[in-house]
Amino acid sequence: MVWGPLAISFAPQLKALSPGLFESLRPLANMLVKAAGYRSMGLKYDDLLMEEREDVQKAISRLTPQQVYNRAFRIRTAIQQSILHKPLPREHWVKPEEDVRYMTPLVREIEAENAERAFYDTAKVERK
Repeated sequence: MVWGPLAISFAPQLKALSPGLFESLRPLANMLVKAAGYRSMGLKYDDLLMEEREDVQKAISRLTPQQVYNRAFRIRTAIQQSILHKPLPREHWVKPEEDVRYMTPLVREIEAENAERAFYDTAKVERK
């Protein structure tokens, strides 16, 4: 079980335990992504990360200026479409191959840094 930026994920264990079962569940996963509807609003998966978390805020600060601009544009477009109560035209939807995790690796890197910092901050030094 792995804690992700959004929730608990059993995907790594399932993939390691039974690759065939993992692949057989892929159509169900794609159906759930479609039902979530974030791609039809022009958003990527990582645009949904909760900005209130410290690690996500730090990850946003590590993005390139172009990534920050694109993220803000996608969020503003989604807000506008939400106000209008309709999705974007189909040609503007985010395609599955475009929905890459651009911020999740940064969040994981920051979590590892925080864990390492906590380990060394609580290390006990003994004299011999």
